[in-house]
Amino acid sequence: MPTTTLPHRRWLVPVLVAVVALTVGGGLVAREIYQVPQSAADATAPATSTAPASAPPEEQPGPTRVQMAGDAAAHPEADAVRQVLQDYFDAINDRDYDLWVTTVVGDRAAVQPEDVWRANYRSTRDGSIRVYRIESAPEDQLTALVGFTSVQSATDAPDDLPSECIRWRLAFPLTAEEGEWRIGTVPPGTVPEQARC
Repeated sequence: MPTTTLPHRRWLVPVLVAVVALTVGGGLVAREIYQVPQSAADATAPATSTAPASAPPEEQPGPTRVQMAGDAAAHPEADAVRQVLQDYFDAINDRDYDLWVTTVVGDRAAVQPEDVWRANYRSTRDGSIRVYRIESAPEDQLTALVGFTSVQSATDAPDDLPSECIRWRLAFPLTAEEGEWRIGTVPPGTVPEQARC
């Protein structure tokens, strides 16, 4: 064996060790940088519900009490947002139009007079309600990312998902009106996430 190749072999081992060390170190650093924090993972958790997908139909839609994820609960307006959403869902579940009107902005109530509202929610029951995130929006508004489960007659379900049980995830716009947060009108073209239970 010629002696000219021996010096190259002596350098090969340290170079390989250095490459492996850099690769492993880089991977660990990347994992730390790109790993989703637990609170963010909670905020982006799948749709909505504390009721298991395999729960029998009579146990859907699940609890009717509004729950707050960690990120949402930490927001300064968390209590006020939770209360308006609780009243909103209670109004739907109890068929209480007068209560519902106090939870939405005037423009939204104007396009749903009581007879229209009752027809829209005649068979709906909502539960497994969870607020994942509350964010500031333009013009001193808020947006609440909310997931919930609804059960209804399939004929009262959306045309594109005629199901008796639907898991929803959507952004509720919130506007200050008469000194309180009210649920605003969802901008045109907004498509909520929905999936069959």
